[in-house]
Amino acid sequence: MRKRTEDAFILTCNVSLEYEKTEVNSSFYYKTAEEREKLVQAERQFIDDRVQKIIAFKKEVCQGTKKGFYVINQKGVDPLSLDMLAKEGIVALRRAKRRNMERLTLACGGMAMNSIDDLTMDCLGHAGIVYEHVLGEDKYTFVEECQNPLSVTLLVKGPNKHTLTQIKDAIRDGLRAVKNAIEDDCVLPGAGAFEIAAYQELMKYKNEVKGRARLGVQAYADALLVIVKTLANNSGLDPQEAIVKLQEEYTDPQLAVGLDIKTGEAIVPVDSGILDNYRVKKQLLHSCTVIATNLLLVDEIMRAGMTSLKG
Repeated sequence: MRKRTEDAFILTCNVSLEYEKTEVNSSFYYKTAEEREKLVQAERQFIDDRVQKIIAFKKEVCQGTKKGFYVINQKGVDPLSLDMLAKEGIVALRRAKRRNMERLTLACGGMAMNSIDDLTMDCLGHAGIVYEHVLGEDKYTFVEECQNPLSVTLLVKGPNKHTLTQIKDAIRDGLRAVKNAIEDDCVLPGAGAFEIAAYQELMKYKNEVKGRARLGVQAYADALLVIVKTLANNSGLDPQEAIVKLQEEYTDPQLAVGLDIKTGEAIVPVDSGILDNYRVKKQLLHSCTVIATNLLLVDEIMRAGMTSLKG
């Protein structure tokens, strides 16, 4: 059986191509060896007819071309059927997992067939290269160069489990960030630019507020600077110096400035391609407000409880 095929049709199906014992207990009696041979042939005939239909379909679609033909079956394929298919240049893979079958049709096209009676060209998928590859002690079949894939598989390699976990987390975070940006249809400048802009605008707004609420605005604005301080700390920079530089460079919300973690200087994050998701910042502001409110509410309840005990 060939290990590599280029320009191949792929038939995905969920059809049994192996001899199965009957579910009902029954006995057959024969008098001669000829009768036994007829009995065995009759048992195989049902499966052989299915295999012959696949072979005839392959000849119909591949006639006059050098295209390959793969059968990927969710159920079993017995050795006799595999041999018949291999003689006709058909590679059959058996007992594929259901989730792989669903992804395969999205990647290669075609449809997963539950019957081989009505096979047409629309049922077939197509791939540029299909080959067998050994990873460790396991064998995998790679299906590559699909025309319009709607599903893909990412192969992650690493020296140990810890590295693989880190790579998987990075891939998941990156894909989720792209998904969020597409759904939000907008992004925000990163590198602490949003927090600096929000701080500066809140400080302007504080002058319009009267009474004790000004302290709340001041505390909220100072809390936003924690993001910039953390960036500076993690980069080995002085947090106070970094914040002062950003505040000096800030002029307008339309031209937000962020922190360059390599040099400690102010940069324009949009020009450097440093962006944050809108919904992440929105959730951050909402969550911190709710958590702070709940903590203050706990203090009020505790204070009320102590007062009642004194009374």
